[in-house]
Amino acid sequence: MTTIVPTTEDDPALAVVRFVSELAWADAGAEVAEPQVARLCGEAQECMVMGRWLDLASLMYTSADLIFLKVPEKDLECIYTVICNLVTKSESPLEVLEMVKLITAKIIQQPTEKPALRLKILFNLYNLLEDAYCRFYVYMKALHLSVSGNVTEYVIPSFKKIDNFLKEWNIGVQEQRELFLTISNILKESRSSGKDSFNFLTKYLATFFGDDTHDMSEVKEDAVRAVIEFAKAPDMFQCDLLDMPAVQQLEKDAKYSIVYQLLRIFLSKRLDAYLNFQAANSTSLKSYGLVHEDCIAKMRLMSLVDLASNDSGQIPYALIKETLQINDDEVEYWVINAITAKLLDCKMDQMNQLVILKRCTERIFGQQQWENIRTKLATWRNNVTNVISTIQANKIAEEGSQGVQSMMIR
Repeated sequence: MTTIVPTTEDDPALAVVRFVSELAWADAGAEVAEPQVARLCGEAQECMVMGRWLDLASLMYTSADLIFLKVPEKDLECIYTVICNLVTKSESPLEVLEMVKLITAKIIQQPTEKPALRLKILFNLYNLLEDAYCRFYVYMKALHLSVSGNVTEYVIPSFKKIDNFLKEWNIGVQEQRELFLTISNILKESRSSGKDSFNFLTKYLATFFGDDTHDMSEVKEDAVRAVIEFAKAPDMFQCDLLDMPAVQQLEKDAKYSIVYQLLRIFLSKRLDAYLNFQAANSTSLKSYGLVHEDCIAKMRLMSLVDLASNDSGQIPYALIKETLQINDDEVEYWVINAITAKLLDCKMDQMNQLVILKRCTERIFGQQQWENIRTKLATWRNNVTNVISTIQANKIAEEGSQGVQSMMIR
């Protein structure tokens, strides 16, 4: 059933159609322009009366495209706000999606022309939408536009809200992959945060499972990139890459097995293992842009963390010197570096040449680490239970003693 929509010349949509069509045909002369303007206004009014919002959006955008470079930005924003508002008129989710596709396609066609304004229009459109998938669709177009138009600084702040967006959008695995990889690439190119870029890359890799045979083969280079970025980063000492099927497949890959071995060394071995590995594979490691001296520095910190993971609660200076392959006077320097990097919480006993540990960061936080926490919590719970039992027993004994004393006084 067709819905009849009453219209007037004061309707914003009709006003925009008249305004943009007059500008578009201004150079053709009055004799040519006036009939064309009248025709377009008539078509627009017919679309509104019949509720053909998709056709109206198409008609309005055809004229608006022609005047994009002729109108001040404030006027353009008003024009496109009226056009985008058409998505609120339709009651059909499919028609809304088609309008969204039409509008976004038009906006991103020339990303280098006023890219910031185009991005603002997309965000205005996003806020007008109620459908979750349509919102996700517009957001992805905004990300691509920001890259093509070199205005990524306007979208990067929104990355902090991605977890909330994901709950709202409720998108599938394929859409999540596109989102995570796009964000990771944007952050990498902008060089705003290498750690955030790495985190989104690991989220992307975590969406692949062992049974995704076809997809897994296509993600190898991204897995390699993640390992190399982790190895290069001077401020990252923990990751879950070893547990991911997308990364594990590198172990048996003829081309990339060396990368997997490197990751395993960084996450489970000490400096001596890295030095032996580097001596045998120096050319290959250089081809990935790894700087040997930087890797040594990182492995020294990782090795110190490994020493701290024992249950003794202390590390002799001599053991640190031997493991890190450093001089006596460098031991405290590397301990301070580990403290600064928040890898260790400890004190240095210079008299006894010991590092006294309170806490250390785990290089890998997997099943074994959860089991360790579970064991420690169980021990803590038992200790607390014993303390409570002792206090209650003492309280009962004390109350009994006081009762006896009061009887004796009487």
